[in-house]
Amino acid sequence: MSKESTSDFHWWLIFLALTFLGAATRLYKIEEPDHVCWDETHFGKMASWYINHTFFFDVHPPLAKMLIGLAGKVTGYNGTFAFNKPGDKYEDHNYLGMRLFCVLHGICIIPFSFLIVWELTYSLPASALAATFIIFDVGMITLSQYILLDPILMFFIIGSVLGMVKFHSQNNRPFSLIWWFWLSWTGIFMACSISVKFVGLFVVILVGLHTLNDLWNILGNLDISMIQVVKHFAARALCLIILPAALYITFFYIHLKTLYKSGSGDGFFSSAFQSQLQGNSLYHANMPKGKFYQFVRLVYCLI
Repeated sequence: MSKESTSDFHWWLIFLALTFLGAATRLYKIEEPDHVCWDETHFGKMASWYINHTFFFDVHPPLAKMLIGLAGKVTGYNGTFAFNKPGDKYEDHNYLGMRLFCVLHGICIIPFSFLIVWELTYSLPASALAATFIIFDVGMITLSQYILLDPILMFFIIGSVLGMVKFHSQNNRPFSLIWWFWLSWTGIFMACSISVKFVGLFVVILVGLHTLNDLWNILGNLDISMIQVVKHFAARALCLIILPAALYITFFYIHLKTLYKSGSGDGFFSSAFQSQLQGNSLYHANMPKGKFYQFVRLVYCLI
């Protein structure tokens, strides 16, 4: 076996071993405790509302809650558990699918972190050390094991950073397929980050500053023609601005289309909006629906 083959074998061995170890630490006794823990009372309840198409209002964007609801629906949860308070027993309700969905995102953070450090240092010990720190971080383990937004948020944030560093490593192959892949990956994960919680804005700022620095270096490179410079600007505007904005709006569109029944969040919205919710006292009442009103309503829903 050649030296290069041996190095590749060691790289994959350590990478897979750390991923397996991360999965083992997070999946261990995932079914315990068999009662509502901490903020599961909020996000489990919201998953039930999505399954039952019941409208609600929340301070966070909808993506993670929709995904948790979808995971529950696919794995057999019927949306009938009340999630009233921490300590309530799940009994025969199928809650495990939603916990497994969240823990899967917590597991993926480990190989993502390994790859980020590898791209930055090309040091196997440094990459392994970074992943090991995350594997045995008690806070990371705890957050990953319950029905929470945090493991999903961290997954998308770390994925955005991974896309950023992988894209940067492809700068010597501009406009190649792999170049476009990592640029699009970064835009998609950025959109998902801010669509889980608004704190995802910080990774958007990080990628934005890194992109501005990248474009400044391209603009100052006299070996690159102005046409190529314009193409670089356009590619980044398409994948890092237009694509994330379109995805963000799409997630809210799905959110509003899914929740078509009257619920606890009706009072935060206008009478015209309430008239579109089944079961509301204003359902199908005649309301003005001018274009300006529709525009204001869209802006209000997005913020």
